[in-house]
This record gives sequence, C-alpha cells and structure tokens, in this order.
Amino acid sequence: MARFTPLEQRIDEWAHRRLDRVRGTSAKSSPALNNSSASQRIRTWTIEFTVFVLKQAWACVFGGALLAVLVLTRLWYPESASLARNDFLVLAALAIQVLMVVFKLETLRELRVIILFHIVGTVMEIFKTDAGSWTYEGDGVLHIFGVPLYSGFMYAAVGSYMVRVFRLFELRFDHYPRRWVTAIVASLIYINFFSHHFIVDVRWFLFAAIAVVWWRTVMHVRVSRARFRMPVLVAFVLVSIFIWIAENVATWSNAWVYPNQSDGWELVSIAKLGSWLLLMIVSVVLVTWVERPRPPESLSVSEALKS
Repeated sequence: MARFTPLEQRIDEWAHRRLDRVRGTSAKSSPALNNSSASQRIRTWTIEFTVFVLKQAWACVFGGALLAVLVLTRLWYPESASLARNDFLVLAALAIQVLMVVFKLETLRELRVIILFHIVGTVMEIFKTDAGSWTYEGDGVLHIFGVPLYSGFMYAAVGSYMVRVFRLFELRFDHYPRRWVTAIVASLIYINFFSHHFIVDVRWFLFAAIAVVWWRTVMHVRVSRARFRMPVLVAFVLVSIFIWIAENVATWSNAWVYPNQSDGWELVSIAKLGSWLLLMIVSVVLVTWVERPRPPESLSVSEALKS
C-alpha cells in the first residue's frame, strides 16, 4: 500500500523542498552577521507546524465535510423539500465517501476499516436509541429500526481520522501492549455500552484498565522530518476532547438529540468525554488490527531515504 495518496505526497514534497531551502540558506549565511541558527530553527518549526496542521486537517476531511453538511442543512434546508433532510444527509455522506475513493483521496484499505466502523456504530445506534439514550428527529425512508443511516457515517468519520493519522504521521509506539490484551479491553468496553442498561456500569473499572494497559506506551509522531513523543494516554484524552467539541456542533445541528436537549439545545455534558474516551479505545484497537503498531526503530524506506 502506498504510504501517501497523491495529494498527501504533494504536501510532504512541499515541506521537504521548504526545509531543504532553509538549510541551504542557513549554510550560506554568515553567523557574524545574523543569528542564522536561531533563524533556521524558527523557520524549520514554522514549516513543521504548518505541515502538522495540514495533515491534521486532512485526517479530519471526511468528518469535517460531514459536519459541514450537517450545519448547512440545519441552517438552510427547505422544510418544503420533497426529499427529507435525513435522507439527504445519507446521500450526501455516501457521495462524500464515493468521491474520496474515486479521486484517490482515500485508500481502499482505509475504506475497509471505515466500513467496519460503520457497522459497529450502527449496531450501537440501534440499541441506544431504543434504550432512549438519544433520539433522531425528522422523517425519511433511509432508516433502519428508526435510526437514519447517516448515523453510521459519523462513526465512520472517527474511523477515517484514526486510520489516517496512523499513516500520515507514521505513528510508532514504545511499549505498545499486546494486541490480544487490547482486544479484550475493547470488547469489554463495547459490551458495557450495552450491558450498563441492565446491570452495573463498570466504566470506572474500564478507565482503570485503560490506564494500566497503556500506561507505559509512548507515541512517536513524524510530522515532516521532525519527530515528537507523547504519552498515548494524553493523545487519547486530546482526541476525545476534539470529538466532544464536534459532538456539540452535531447536536446543535439536530444530527441527534439528547434527552436534556429536547426542549432546546444546550451544551453536551462534559461527562460525555468519558464515553468518547471509551469509544476512542475501541477505535484504536480496531485500527491496530489493520495497521500493526510498530516500534520507533521500524522506519519506512521513504523515511530512511529522507532522513
């Protein structure tokens, strides 16, 4: 599988050209006339930060496009339209997905992971809406057991982000736990999403299990040429916060409604961060069964040639 799609390759090549130019300019500069070393560091970090933002934005492209459609239809979708808004959202999400594959903005391997997320998410949506955890408003025919089919695409957006960052940032891990152990934790989390409606909620036990299993794991991130290290638990929390922010936008746009929002929108409870953290673990484990976690010393050929 190619490491980058054509557009991603252009971003990476742009960064390397700029970094080579910075090095070349610095080599020609006289230290007696200016602080070339400090200037080089500033320009290098500016380029790396720009690439980091571009890659993060690109990793979110599917979720961002879907969120934009939700907001736009919330503001301007005509009530008199013959096509129900919920059905339009399904067709729009499907069109986004097809266009990304057709224009090679997404790999077929990523698509398989995203479809898996879609199935896992839709099953949970059917159960959760029946249990009254949240509801969907509006009419339409593209539903399954009362759940509009676009709901599965929202889970797919999380999967799309996760599988993309693994590839775009060439994630490597120190002390990554055995995958069978992470699979057990993820399975218990997924079961608890259902079982806590009937028996005791064991999420605090699950939070403790997450901390124990991933406590020693450090994530190595390659932006362009620079590499950064971060405890993976911190990354889990940061991504959960980002999803919670997106969730507030989605509920404002009436993508779904929590019981406390039935009389008017209000901020989603901060307690939902815990739910998103648990879902994040399920997402990571699903992706690692496709993209095997590798240690830092396992460099790709392309990276070795550019270093």
